[in-house]
Amino acid sequence: MLKLGSLLALFIALITAAIAQDERASNEKPVKVVADGRIAVPGGGQLPLYVSADWSKPLPAIERAVLVLHGRLRDADVYFRSALKAKAAAGTAGETALMIAPQFLAETDAKAFGLSPSVLRWTFTSWQGGENALGPAPTSSFAALDAILAHLADRRLFPHLKQVVVAGHSGGGQVVQRYGIAGKGEQALGAAGIGVRYVVANPSSYAYFSSERPDPTIAASCQGFDDWKYGMQARPSYLATPSAEALEKTYVTRRVIYLLGTRDIDPNHPALDKSCMAEAQGPYRLVRGQAYVETMRQRDGGTPHHSLWLVEGVGHSGDKMLTSPCGLAALFDKEGCAGAKAEP
Repeated sequence: MLKLGSLLALFIALITAAIAQDERASNEKPVKVVADGRIAVPGGGQLPLYVSADWSKPLPAIERAVLVLHGRLRDADVYFRSALKAKAAAGTAGETALMIAPQFLAETDAKAFGLSPSVLRWTFTSWQGGENALGPAPTSSFAALDAILAHLADRRLFPHLKQVVVAGHSGGGQVVQRYGIAGKGEQALGAAGIGVRYVVANPSSYAYFSSERPDPTIAASCQGFDDWKYGMQARPSYLATPSAEALEKTYVTRRVIYLLGTRDIDPNHPALDKSCMAEAQGPYRLVRGQAYVETMRQRDGGTPHHSLWLVEGVGHSGDKMLTSPCGLAALFDKEGCAGAKAEP
């Protein structure tokens, strides 16, 4: 007969397992809210999004635009609130900023809300790697981001825009890291004299440019460990044409800030990618990020435009990451991040 202590331990273990299972499946539930804004994406379809001002008319006061990408739960409303909270915390640095939160929906969301057939929808995770939508057209999630950046590049609407920041946490961090490699939207902004920065916060995995991995033993036994979105093989149509070498050459020229929480160290976090492809990159997010940054530094030419900023005492929280001193420095150039002083 089990003792009371053993029964209690068993009960706690069962509850913990049930909670973890529920969190793992939570991204397959319909979202609670669909963003009310829309942007047409060339190639077909409309992307929902939140915008902090009416960007259909000229906004001469805007000097900075900040895109904040949601995680695997597709909860753009939550991330938009964090974005507005960060804007307020930035003080004068945030006063001239436009905040944008795109939303990449799944088929289950479209059905639950009876959305128009014109609204883009993907599988539960395919949007994270730039893959094509299920409908209404095979449009890449990266093409949707291109459309947002192209809108911001319109000098008739944004005559004084100087900087665009593309930021994402967790699943959104995965999007930003891959979009930093392959995204075409920076071209229009560059032509308009507008700078671009990518802020990659606490993603579960990264896209490597070679077959090298922090844990070669796992990689050796993992079929597909070097396929996109973890490596350069089997890339989707949006980035199938450029060679891996060309993609890397572009990526190292871009301004990238890796923002990692020092307490994002749970190898059993329910939202952590535990596939062998991800496990080959390390046991948890902090280690995976540090290993990737070091690997890229050791590549030919290094990464002079990339920085690693550690957010002390923060775990896997998008809100705490974005509103931390380093988060505010990454998004708004606000002073106060000790890590920002150590690197370019």
